[in-house]
Amino acid sequence: MHELRKRYGDTAALDGISLEVQAGEVFGLLGPNGAGKTTAVEIIEGLRTADSGTVRVLGLDPATDGPQLRERVGVQLQQAQLPEKMAVGEALELYAGFYRHPRPVPELLAEWGLAGKRTARFRTLSGGQKQRLFLALALVGDPELVFFDEITTGLDPAARRQAWELVRRVRAQGVTVVLVSHLMDEAEELCDRVAIVDRGRVVALDTPTALIDRSGSERRMRFRPPGPLPAGLVEAVPGVTGVARSGSQVLVTGTGDFATGVTAVLAREHVLVADLRLEQRTLDDAFLALTGRPMDDDELEAVPADRRTTKKPEAVPADRRTTKKPEVR
Repeated sequence: MHELRKRYGDTAALDGISLEVQAGEVFGLLGPNGAGKTTAVEIIEGLRTADSGTVRVLGLDPATDGPQLRERVGVQLQQAQLPEKMAVGEALELYAGFYRHPRPVPELLAEWGLAGKRTARFRTLSGGQKQRLFLALALVGDPELVFFDEITTGLDPAARRQAWELVRRVRAQGVTVVLVSHLMDEAEELCDRVAIVDRGRVVALDTPTALIDRSGSERRMRFRPPGPLPAGLVEAVPGVTGVARSGSQVLVTGTGDFATGVTAVLAREHVLVADLRLEQRTLDDAFLALTGRPMDDDELEAVPADRRTTKKPEAVPADRRTTKKPEVR
């Protein structure tokens, strides 16, 4: 996509976004709620139209080549639902009917751990089972490119870890994945590259490690001393830039190899500390450094009153499916 713009009244939901996704990668589109992520993805998917700018997905224009594009792209929406009485197998058979060359339903059921749930009603599934079903539905058309929009929202920690493993399995099958999320730990875990979006603009695009390195050189260590520390003891260690106390914990920030110096000083003074922990920088730190505000400083995105729906795939034309590598521009 190039210079993509979209306004709702006086609010610029997208203000000139440009990015390109490479074949075979897990690409993260990250930012707080209201940053413009979902608007961008809905335009890429052909569910909304841009005010200006160009979008090409697999060489196709989503605004004019919708049927052809939907044959080659899978989508898991941010909010999705099925009829409560619909069986798992029925849902997969229904969606398979929208494609000329769908994956075999028994194969998908086995692949995503749903073989024993083929006749189970949607309402009886657990959160993790529903997530696996929606992943299977997104992949039933054997897509070259798949979009996952906030796929772990509302899941408990165990179910989140299961969803992460499912994303890795999708990528291992050679499918290009665009992961839309506001969860920075999720992006660090899964993405090859990430674009950080804030107020409708891409403020940074790189690997998670590179973005974290750009967030600054300071790191933090925490520990719980048995009592008050001697005045100036830790502050005098080379590389230490700050010392703060929170309850019974001491938080030390610093640069370079400051942590080794702090532990050496504590050992020399025979100060036995508990719960010693060195905290690594994260993508949350990178977001704060790049935007000047924390990730949870949400600003609601101005969007039309209609909510995003689980729009069904349209029938595709008779022309044969191509084997062109995924590419989003």
